[in-house]
This record gives sequence, structure tokens and C-alpha cells, in this order.
Amino acid sequence: MDLPGPIHDFLLVFLGLGFIMGGLGVVLLTNPIFSAFSLGLVLVCTSLFYTPSNSHFVAAAQLLIYVGAINVLIIFAVMFMNGSEYYSDFHLWTVGDGVTSLVCTSIFVSLITTIPDTSWYGIVWTTRSNQIIEQDLINNSQQIGIHLSTDFFLPFELISIILLVALIGAISMARQY
Repeated sequence: MDLPGPIHDFLLVFLGLGFIMGGLGVVLLTNPIFSAFSLGLVLVCTSLFYTPSNSHFVAAAQLLIYVGAINVLIIFAVMFMNGSEYYSDFHLWTVGDGVTSLVCTSIFVSLITTIPDTSWYGIVWTTRSNQIIEQDLINNSQQIGIHLSTDFFLPFELISIILLVALIGAISMARQY
């Protein structure tokens, strides 16, 4: 999709605000149902981020898999749980909340200071006869990313299916007891 500059910028700002609001909703809302719906908003914004870059298939797959399957499964799991256990010992602020917010704030600040100083142009990929040639690779994590997306793509997806089946099995076992 070839969008004009102002529309593209507005779309990115709108989706970024959706990310921020959904992420804050996941973390700050005390009701698990509302938190799961906020996670759905984050996943929808993630899938919509692929549309300006003409990756419509990836956007549709992201929407179907994560919002249509995983988030619905999480919402069903939360709905099967007993809701009274969340509100019986409700305290507005505890020591654990303070420690957690301190750790999250320090991670956020370190990311904000690290990301602008990072050189994101260290990988140059050229495609030649269905092979990805690795040039100027600086570290092993970039090589792992390339191998996960090329050589080990099918095993990686099979592991995700196995984890999904394990999650469904755990929910069904928890529902029986």
C-alpha cells in the first residue's frame, strides 16, 4: 500500500497510541478480562503495522493466529477461572507492586537510552538463487535470527503448535479439577 506521507505518519501514530494504551491496559487493569481485551488491542495493532509495508499476508496471519486464536483462548481461560479469588484480598498498592514498577521503569529507561544509539544497519542481505548470503554480520544473534527464519522455520512453527496444544491441554485439565 503506497500511502501519502501524512496519512502514513497518522496511521503509525494511531497504531503506536494503540500499542501504548493496550500495553498500559494489560499491565494496569485489575480485571483479567479487561486485561485480555487490552492484549487483543495490542495484537490487532501489531497486525495492522504490517499493512503499510505491503505485507498483507503477514498481517492477516497475525490477525487470525494471535487475535483469532491465542487471545480468544486466553479470554476463555480467564473466564473459566473463578473471579472471586481476584477480589477477596484486594490491596491498592503492595511492596511487590513497587518493586515491579521500579524494575519495569529501569528496564524502560535503559531501552530508551540504548535504542537510539544502536546501529540497525549492520546486516546487508542479498538474495541470489533462493539463498540468503550473510554479509557484515557482527554478532551471533543476527546469525541465529537468519537461521530461525530460513533453515529452522518449520521446526520453529511446529514448536509453536506444540505449545498451543499444551496450553489447551492445561486448560482442559484445570477445568476438570
